[in-house]
Amino acid sequence: MENPLLDISADVPSEFLMKYGVTLNNAILAEEKHLPIYDEIVSNYPVTYTAGGATLNSIRVAQWVIKTPGSTTYFGAVGEGDKFGEVLEESATNEGVNMLLQKTPGYPTGTCAVLVNGSERSLVANLGAANTFSPTHLQSEEAKEAINRSKIIYSSGFFLTVSVESMLVVAKHAAENSKVFCMNLSAPFLIQFFGDQMATMMPYCDFLFGNESEAAVYGEAKGYGTDIPTIALKIAGQPKASGTRPRVVVITQGSSETIVAVQGVVRTFPVEKIPNHLLVDTNGAGDAFVGGFIAQLALDKNLDECVRAGHYCSSVIIQRSGCTFPKECEFY
Repeated sequence: MENPLLDISADVPSEFLMKYGVTLNNAILAEEKHLPIYDEIVSNYPVTYTAGGATLNSIRVAQWVIKTPGSTTYFGAVGEGDKFGEVLEESATNEGVNMLLQKTPGYPTGTCAVLVNGSERSLVANLGAANTFSPTHLQSEEAKEAINRSKIIYSSGFFLTVSVESMLVVAKHAAENSKVFCMNLSAPFLIQFFGDQMATMMPYCDFLFGNESEAAVYGEAKGYGTDIPTIALKIAGQPKASGTRPRVVVITQGSSETIVAVQGVVRTFPVEKIPNHLLVDTNGAGDAFVGGFIAQLALDKNLDECVRAGHYCSSVIIQRSGCTFPKECEFY
């Protein structure tokens, strides 16, 4: 459950990034000064459209790994009768995801400018209708059935800006029914400006994902120091709403080793290097890691296999443009 966005991806020069004051390897919400970006890249650069938003990316990848159609369900809000929303829904549905979207009249479907420069990217999201998601959407019979059938519930931290109330509904359901609730730190600005909302959700997190930049900002905010493994351990040790399982904290570090902290122990998992000439676009690498990880978690695999799947999915995505993947998943 999160913010469905139609990703509009384009290769842009450094001057374009400077013009709008955006930096590579970062994700921000569009301010007034950023709004012309969307028309400008469509008008001046070759663009590709992909169903996106961090959590939808992850669930699309998880569905791809699991293979059985309808193994995953996605909640989010799009514009009613909106062309971008129709493209997004059709795209994800064709990939096997069960799309249970709230359709809000009078709002455009959210978009995300994926500004690619070399093999790095900057994300500028204009939430649009995604910002209108309401907990009442979770009360429909279809939604209740999907929640009741769920084994794992995942939402990225980006949804903290939209509906903490909705997140609490499903997180409490998970805690009360011994299910797994997962969240992602997602971006430094969420830690800096939505810290209270994040703190509200943290007790329900059985699995928390993030990258090294986000972990560093979280460590600074909480006074945990600068050592990433130590920060991961301290997050893992925070109080939980349910004692059914210990919290697992997973921190990716790009091509450097992935850190997993649980029950006072830190493990590291090396990442197989991809030759530079094969790198196309790092957009979606972290989302893909989560998708592969939770797909194996849903199949009751151990942590080693979950991380291996995450690494595999990331390696596939960074060799393609945007968060896209081949028709068949070859992970075994």
